[in-house]
Amino acid sequence: MTFTITPVAGRLGAEVSHISLASELDDATFSALYQALLQYKVLFLRNQHLNDAQQEAFSRRFGPQVPHPTVESAEQTSAILHLDSRESRANSWHTDVTFVADYPKVSILRGEVIPAFGGDTVWANTATAYQDLPQPLQQLADTLWARHANAYDYAPSKNVDSTLSQHRRARFVSEVYETEHPLVHVHPETGERNLLLGHFVRQIVGVSPQDSALLFQLFQQRITSLNNTVRWRWQQGDVVIWDNRATQHIAVDDYGDAARIVRRTTVAGEVPVSINGEHSRAILPTVTTRSPQTEQEKQQRQAPPQSSRQGSAPGAAL
Repeated sequence: MTFTITPVAGRLGAEVSHISLASELDDATFSALYQALLQYKVLFLRNQHLNDAQQEAFSRRFGPQVPHPTVESAEQTSAILHLDSRESRANSWHTDVTFVADYPKVSILRGEVIPAFGGDTVWANTATAYQDLPQPLQQLADTLWARHANAYDYAPSKNVDSTLSQHRRARFVSEVYETEHPLVHVHPETGERNLLLGHFVRQIVGVSPQDSALLFQLFQQRITSLNNTVRWRWQQGDVVIWDNRATQHIAVDDYGDAARIVRRTTVAGEVPVSINGEHSRAILPTVTTRSPQTEQEKQQRQAPPQSSRQGSAPGAAL
């Protein structure tokens, strides 16, 4: 099977055509697709119209599929995250799930309900952001570490249902994760140096909150500079695949109260390594914590201790 690759922007992103992800790709075709992903960071595919089973089967070609660490997976799926604009909107720049030490290496998103206008997603290239830094700033970034957490500052969109938003927020922080990552990590496959920041960053390690905020803005703005991005106008049935180790993204919240529903799968990643060979460090819930590998493992972690359950009155809020 052959497919066509058409670059979409200068720094990252390519559209892949003449391929069906619903069918089982032969090894040569999948290998070529994966190499394209490493090169372009983000791949866009129109008119795929996958169902849940097909999306999960395709995700597993990249490696073990993992659920979101805290939010429950969609019903009758192993690890699909259902994202409904009535509950939440990912309207700030981030790399997926960096609050865990071994955050996903690949994310796959499919468009189910797309607004008539707006709701685009924008991705940024964290490798070229580092490459473009002046040498003194590269040297500074090389020495810095940042603490990431899922309990981050959050301002819900005025277009979401407040009750649904609060419920989802409670699920999102039902288990608190914190991890210290190097500000610059070495991509395990391409060898490129990438900046690792985004909205899960709580603090640059070893400096004051004021200095932390300044340093965060200094490097984050280099990532999200307009000429370092690619923007995708969604259509129903689209699938987008991105290298989560080399990108940030944001869902543009410009579609009012229209419905927007997408469904995401993620593939298990590696623990990042700094340019000096140091690995990222889990802080909470324990220093050995890694992302749950299954929905069952996640639920076991979130279950209250037996003593807490026995000591609670029937119907009491836990």
